[in-house]
Amino acid sequence: MPKLKTKRAAAKRFRPTANGFKRAQSHRRHILTKKSSKRKRQLRAPAMVSKPDLARMDSLLPHAK
Repeated sequence: MPKLKTKRAAAKRFRPTANGFKRAQSHRRHILTKKSSKRKRQLRAPAMVSKPDLARMDSLLPHAK
């Protein structure tokens, strides 16, 4: 059986933690003038990958855990 390859695009976007995968939040790239300072500040905080997507993460990042 060949070696499992990591999807490099996913490796750049997600970091494994003890409880799942950490990810950045969306909606912070452009059109920031209409968004409030509070909303932009809260979007800085990292988020976790949702439970239904964890099975997909295991196939994208087979060596993460």
